[in-house]
Amino acid sequence: MRKSILSLIGGVALACLTIGCSDQQENQHSSNNMLLQEWKGPYGGVPAFDKMQLSDLKSAIEEGMEMKLAEIDAIANSTEEPTFENTIIEMEKSGAALDRAFTYYGIWRSNKSTPELRKISKELAPKISAFSSKISQNEQLFKRVKAVYEASQKKPLEAEAQRVVELTYKGFVMSGADLDPAKKKRYAAIQSELSTLYTDFSNNVLADEENYVVYLNKDQLSGLPDSFIKSSAKQAEDRGHKGEYAVPNTRSFMEPFLTYSDERAIRKEVWTNYIKRGDNRDEHDNNAIIAKILKLRDERVKLMGYSNYAAWRLQDRMAKTPDNAMDLMEKVWEASVETVHREVADMQAVANKRGDKITIEPWDYRYYAEKVRKAKYDLDSDEVKQYLQLEKLREGMFFVAGELFNFNFKELPKGEIPVFDEDVRVWEVNDKSSGKVIGLWYLDPYARKGKRSGAWATTYRSFTSYQGEKIVLASNNSNFIKPAPGDVALVSWSDAETFFHEFGHALHFLSADVKYPTSNSGVRDYTEFQSQLLERWLPTDKVINGFLTNVKTGKPMPQSLLKKIEAASTFNQGFSTTEYLASALMDMKYHTTDPKNIDPVTFEKETLEALGLPKEIVMRHRSTQFGHIFSGEGYAAAYYGYIWADVLTADAAEVFEASPNGYYDKEIADRLVKYLFAPRNAMDPSKAYRLFRGRDADYKALMRDRGFMN
Repeated sequence: MRKSILSLIGGVALACLTIGCSDQQENQHSSNNMLLQEWKGPYGGVPAFDKMQLSDLKSAIEEGMEMKLAEIDAIANSTEEPTFENTIIEMEKSGAALDRAFTYYGIWRSNKSTPELRKISKELAPKISAFSSKISQNEQLFKRVKAVYEASQKKPLEAEAQRVVELTYKGFVMSGADLDPAKKKRYAAIQSELSTLYTDFSNNVLADEENYVVYLNKDQLSGLPDSFIKSSAKQAEDRGHKGEYAVPNTRSFMEPFLTYSDERAIRKEVWTNYIKRGDNRDEHDNNAIIAKILKLRDERVKLMGYSNYAAWRLQDRMAKTPDNAMDLMEKVWEASVETVHREVADMQAVANKRGDKITIEPWDYRYYAEKVRKAKYDLDSDEVKQYLQLEKLREGMFFVAGELFNFNFKELPKGEIPVFDEDVRVWEVNDKSSGKVIGLWYLDPYARKGKRSGAWATTYRSFTSYQGEKIVLASNNSNFIKPAPGDVALVSWSDAETFFHEFGHALHFLSADVKYPTSNSGVRDYTEFQSQLLERWLPTDKVINGFLTNVKTGKPMPQSLLKKIEAASTFNQGFSTTEYLASALMDMKYHTTDPKNIDPVTFEKETLEALGLPKEIVMRHRSTQFGHIFSGEGYAAAYYGYIWADVLTADAAEVFEASPNGYYDKEIADRLVKYLFAPRNAMDPSKAYRLFRGRDADYKALMRDRGFMN
C-alpha cells in the first residue's frame, strides 16, 4: 500500500533515522561499481536506471557500507571539540554512494523483483543490519552526538538545526546507544535476525501472489466488465494460458472480481487465495516467522527498559502512547461495527429479493454491496468508471497541484531521462510564476510480475539546501490493470482516490522547504495526513467538470451522477473502516501483548472475536500478509496512523468547506503549504497543525465525515 521504498529495506531504515540520509551528496571516495557512482545528466543528476545490472547489486551495497563506515569513523574519531558543523552536518553528508545503491536496490525490491533478487536480499539482510548496528552502537560517535545535544539544550541552535540535533540524539537512544556492552551485543544480534525474518516474510507473500492464479474459461465471465475481461485475457496469455482468463492473486484483480463476478464459487476461490497469502502451511508460510519477530522485538525493547514494543515505538509519534492510539480506535470501532451490521442487513435483503438462497459471507460482501449501491443510490460503479480515465485523472491531479502549489508539469520525451521499465514516464515540475525547476516526477502506473502489490510513493532524492539546493526526484507507483492495446485505462472511484492520495505524498516531497536530510524523515501518524487530504480535491467541481469525462462521448460527468456519488459518499464506510481498524487494532494488540506463547493464527482469531469483528469481514491485511508491520518496522505498532491522520484530514477539510471559495481558497491553500507541506519534519507536527488550524484536531470531525454521527 502506501509506504516508501526505504521502509522495505529493513536495517537501513534504522540507520537513516539514526544518522540522517545524505541525499546523494558528493562523496570523496570513488568506485567502479555503476550503482555507487555519482548520478550524471540534467536536473542535478538522475539515476541511471537504464544501466543497472543485478550482478552489481551485492558488491555495491557491501562496498557502499564500507565507504560510509569509513566516513562515520572519521567523524567519531575526530579530535576536534564536537559541534553541530563537525558532527551532525558531517553525518548528514555521509553515505552518498550507499544511498545511490539503495535507490537501485529499492527499485528491484519493489518494482522489478525476481527470484535471483530475493536470494541476494536474503544474503544482504544480516549484513545491512550489522552495518546499521555498527553506526548506532558506535560509542565515540554517540559521545559526540550527545555532547552536541547537551550543548544545544543550554544554548539552542536555530529552529531546524535544533530539531535535527534532537531527532538524531533520540534516534541513537531509541537504537540502544546507552546500553552496556553485553546488551549492545545482544541488541545487534536481534537486529540481524530480524532483518532476515523481514526479508523472508516479504518474499513469502510475493511468492504466494505469484503462485496462486485462478484461470477462467469463457463461460465463467458473467458479470465482469469488458475492461477486466480484456486485461484478464492478456494476463493469461502472458502466463502461457492463451484462450483463458487469469485472475492474479493481487488486490488490483481481486477487488473488481469480487465486486462484479456472478460466479459465487469462484469468488470464494479468489477471495481464499488472497486472504491465505502466507498462511498455506507450506514453504512460504509466515506464521512461525511472525512469532519469532514478535519475541525478538519484545526482547529488544526490554533491553532498553520499555514495557512493550508499542510503548517504545510511539514515544516520538503524535499519539505518544499506545493508550492514546487505542482510545481513538475504540471510539471509532464501535460505530463502524454497528454500521457494518446495517450494511449486511441491506445486502441480505437484496440477496433474498433476488431469490439468491445464501447467507452473506466475506466473498459476497463486495458483490452484494454493489447491488445495494445500485438499488439504494441508483449508482452503478461501472458507469462511474466510464468517467475515470487514468490519463484524465493524472491531468486533474496536475491541475490541483497548479492551483494549490503553483506547480506546472511538463512531460519529458521518452529516452531523455533513464527509466527502469517501458511503462515509466517522467515529468519536469516547475514553479508556474518563476519557471524555477522544482524536480522530476516519475510515474510507474501498471501491475506486472515482480512488482509488489498496492500503491506507494517514494523519493530518489529529497530537497535539501544546506549544501546548495537539491531538486526533488519523486515517484508514484501503482498497480492499475494495464489496458489492452488501443484501449483506455478506466479505474474505480476508490482507485481514483488512491491515485490522488499517492500524488499527495509526491506533492509533500516536491513542496519541501528544509535544509537538512533528517528534516525529510517522517512521523508515521502524520505523513499520511497530507496525502489523505489531497483525496478531497477529486470530487470538486473543477476536477469533475474539467477532467472526469466520458471515455466515449468526451462529455463531463453529469450533475445527476455526481449527486449520486455524493449521496453515496458514506456508503460502505462500515466495511472500509472496520476492515482497516481490525488490522490496526491487531497491530497494537500484537505489540502490547506478551509474545511468549503467541500463535498468530489463534491470536488473530481470538482477538478479532473478542473485538466483535463481524463474520462477514476479514481484516484488511491478515497477519500472515501484513507487510506493513512484518516485512519491516515502518508501520509496526503504527498502523493506527492512518486513522490518526484521518482525524487530521477530516478536521482540516472542514476549514476549506467552511470557506465561500471551498477547496480552492487561496489563503487557506497558502497556509496549508506553508505549515503542513513545506516543513516536512523540520517542525513538530502537532505545532505545525496548530499553526494551520488554530487548535488541535477534533476526532468528531472524522465521525461526521464517515456518517457515524447525526
